[in-house]
Amino acid sequence: MKKTYNKIVLAYSGGLDTSVLIPWLKENYHCEVIAVSGNVGQGSELDGLEEKALKTGASKLYIEDLTDEFVDDYIIPTMQAGAAYEGYLLGTSFARPLIAKRIVEIAKKEGADAICHGCTGKGNDQVRFELAIQAFAPEIDIIAPWRFWELNSREKEIEYAKAHNIPLKITAETNYSKDKNLWHLSHEGLDLEDPANEAPLEKEGFLEMGVSPMQAPDTPTNVTIHFEKGVPTMVDGVAMNCTEVIKKLNEVGGANGCGILDLVENRLVGMKSRGVYETPGGTVLYKAHEKLEEITLDKETQHYKAQLAMKFADLVYNGQWYTPLRKAMSAFVKSTQEAVTGDVTLKLYKGNILPVSVTSPFSLYSAGMATFDEDDCYDQSDSAGFIHLYGLPLKVRAIKAKEEPDLPGVE
Repeated sequence: MKKTYNKIVLAYSGGLDTSVLIPWLKENYHCEVIAVSGNVGQGSELDGLEEKALKTGASKLYIEDLTDEFVDDYIIPTMQAGAAYEGYLLGTSFARPLIAKRIVEIAKKEGADAICHGCTGKGNDQVRFELAIQAFAPEIDIIAPWRFWELNSREKEIEYAKAHNIPLKITAETNYSKDKNLWHLSHEGLDLEDPANEAPLEKEGFLEMGVSPMQAPDTPTNVTIHFEKGVPTMVDGVAMNCTEVIKKLNEVGGANGCGILDLVENRLVGMKSRGVYETPGGTVLYKAHEKLEEITLDKETQHYKAQLAMKFADLVYNGQWYTPLRKAMSAFVKSTQEAVTGDVTLKLYKGNILPVSVTSPFSLYSAGMATFDEDDCYDQSDSAGFIHLYGLPLKVRAIKAKEEPDLPGVE
């Protein structure tokens, strides 16, 4: 027996899953359905969304502009951490908690009994949505139809949509599962489900944020990014906010075939899944930030931060954005960015991102120290004592091994 509700708030994107959910919820729960869409930079995907939601049975649609908050409070802190999950720059992962938080706010405002999402029981997004909902509204019920409904395949969803006159932008032949925001676009399903199949990067209409490296220009493009305390503030000398920086880098990176990742990743729920990700601007931005940190962070901080980056990525990927640990790690990362100020120039060429130059008023690099020429700031004879002390444990062990041939651990 299904529970009864007076009002359900639906996380609504207008894609296949959520398009069929409005009439399905009304048929099965006989209650008011309010749709909520988070604008995180998906552009034209929001066109006509209100008309579609209302025509299919929603009493109203909220379209919440979350783009700047998404960039400033989620993308930039993750980029500063250098976090990447198995190479994936976490585009969908950090958008879901933000959208879910806003949905909870609207659900409370509307006095809703439940929140519904269209995530499948095999994916990561169900975890990301529900952990965020639990963090802000543990008292609200969560409805996840993919775990129990009869429309248990995308083909059945398409048939249901046709029967209910729900307009779709896809067909069974173009039915990739996609998620788009300002930072990235993901592609899953259809022929991509078999890792033996080459991704159709050069097929017209497959890539949306750029071109394949094979179709990129034969001449390289240089781009210069300025950072202030780890925050990008200019591109090629033009001052921009972070949202504008990403838009600009998407344009130039996409045009040069940068930021395409074909990955078989380890999902949180235990299976491996193949996806193709487009993150042109993000990939360029990560590279530039990494190059600037190379000359502005000391060795111990740089190395420890690299270890933290992997755990940070796990937390974001696994939907644990609103945990004390993630917040504490972000506080550490922010403290490391005090000196990450300067300019980085990169050369973009057919998918490659090559460093050209990096400068900073806080650079720790000393040409005098590193030179192969004669210098008066480094006494090379000091290295003998350093190596003697550094290797002392090995030397002592070797001596003991001669005295005690059966000493454990000696080859």
